[in-house]
Amino acid sequence: MGFFMRKVNLNYLEAGMVTADAVKTKSGQIIMEKGITLDRQSILRLSFYNIQDIYVEGEPTCKEEQEGETAPAKPTYTPAYSQKVKSSQQFQTFQFDHSFVLNSIKNSFEGYVFQKQPLDVDNLLAQVKTLFDSCKTSLDLFDMLNNMRSYDDSTYAHSLNVSLICRRFGKWLKVDEQALDTLTLCGLLHDIGKLLIPGEILNKPGQYTDEEFELVKKHTRYGYELLKDLPGDPHIKIAALLHHERCDGSGYPMGQSKDIDSYALIVAIADVYDAMTAARPHRPPLCPFQVIDLFEKDGLQKYHPKFILVFLKHIAQTYQNNRIMLNDGRSGTIVMLNQNHLSKPIVQFDDGQCIDLSTRNDLHIQSIL
Repeated sequence: MGFFMRKVNLNYLEAGMVTADAVKTKSGQIIMEKGITLDRQSILRLSFYNIQDIYVEGEPTCKEEQEGETAPAKPTYTPAYSQKVKSSQQFQTFQFDHSFVLNSIKNSFEGYVFQKQPLDVDNLLAQVKTLFDSCKTSLDLFDMLNNMRSYDDSTYAHSLNVSLICRRFGKWLKVDEQALDTLTLCGLLHDIGKLLIPGEILNKPGQYTDEEFELVKKHTRYGYELLKDLPGDPHIKIAALLHHERCDGSGYPMGQSKDIDSYALIVAIADVYDAMTAARPHRPPLCPFQVIDLFEKDGLQKYHPKFILVFLKHIAQTYQNNRIMLNDGRSGTIVMLNQNHLSKPIVQFDDGQCIDLSTRNDLHIQSIL
């Protein structure tokens, strides 16, 4: 008996289907081996990596043999939250505008760093502000950013995303308009020094060697040197130098623990949040509550309480009343936040039963549905 396989779109995958071939990202990274039996969590994992369709085991019908692909079956589960976002008109518009601004940033940065062209900071700021203003709420912004991950995770995209997060963070902190613009530019320019780090090291899929990490850490000093003679607010230049410093002295380049510039402290949080919610070769993107949990475990010593507590509170509030999935596969709705343990809210299941995750060390929120 011959072996048959068919191509099935993500929205029509069902638990119990078996992968007929290894599933790879556009860059060739294998995220699921051949012969894996799908469950809801593995289907969500495919969604995180923006996999549109995969080959599963199964015999095609006569019609499928003629057409060369499988007619989609009726869905047996609700499409993942990320799929709903990606199919919305708002996301399509944001994706187009994000790509336009991204290209402008890339051209401006490279022209400035490699060709000694002037850097039109005011023009870049205006473009970022327009993109930011297209998202009316915090949820809109983070939905857009979380679902741009599969399209571009370059230094330029990270810089744009951090600038947008910094601007939202500034609004949560209720800073004035001038400080908001400065904070936005701090986020946008914080990693410009990475343009001077060899790409084969910067984009290395595995862990850095000690020597490689020492080179990568130099991007903070490179960034400061690139920006120090520019006109403009000195906070922007200092943030490029100090955004990897930590309040417990564990950061770099100088290991400072006190008197770290406040703008750099804000950029540090936005920088780490964006990095942790992006996909990495060894893991899919972390969901917001997983990131909050990591911050709660060791971030409260590393980051200034005045800033980190405001940030985590507002991230958690952004997703209150959203449907989520726990690590045991059950789904429910966040009905109340625990102010002393924001990563562990009270969740109500569809049968009306509630569970306080702060009382269960074995359970955590795995994904937003």
